[in-house]
Amino acid sequence: MLAVLRCDQRPGDLAGGNGIHRTTVTRWVREVVGLLAARAPRLDRALKKITRTGGGVVLLDGSVIRTRRRTGTQNRKNCSGKHKHHGLLVIALTDDKGRLLWVSAARPGRTSEITACRHDRLTVRLRAAGLGAIADLGFVGLDDSGPDADPAVITGYKAARNRPLTRGQKLSNKALAAVRAPVEHGFAHLKNWRVLGKVRTDPKWATALVRALLVLTNREVSR
Repeated sequence: MLAVLRCDQRPGDLAGGNGIHRTTVTRWVREVVGLLAARAPRLDRALKKITRTGGGVVLLDGSVIRTRRRTGTQNRKNCSGKHKHHGLLVIALTDDKGRLLWVSAARPGRTSEITACRHDRLTVRLRAAGLGAIADLGFVGLDDSGPDADPAVITGYKAARNRPLTRGQKLSNKALAAVRAPVEHGFAHLKNWRVLGKVRTDPKWATALVRALLVLTNREVSR
């Protein structure tokens, strides 16, 4: 199991070395991944846990996991125009130390980060839990609250063609980047599992795979 996830060992190679059939190894891996994915925290529970521990802010980010390019028009939705390769988009929340709290379902690579967050009703759930999220410029426009309401998602300032950033805005962006740096470390720990280097299996199985790796990553980091 760990040979497949950590080292991206092919099930056929493992089967040949142990005198069993490849489909047997594949079935074992999928059964264990399903059991681990069932233990992954759901969004509401993860936010309530942060609230109970006295936290007030979570870190928000998204990442595209590379997938094998498949033939046919059905795979065009997995092509990310931003990253110029095929993949699946995953949204994640971490605490202020970079510990992974929750990962979303894997969605086609052409999906924008804002669309994925709105599909999960992220801002509504953050407000219900009394929390705020710090994110990068890719999430500008996600929080559509009124001017008098407290923002659920805090992002930096984005420059326009005819409106450069002021010195204060640049300093604010620099401070936010330092605060949200741990979320990058959280994704780095997750991608240490080499099976995510390029997903070769059915993309529909990627959600269970990523959530199983979240459980294993938190177990490894907390040792």
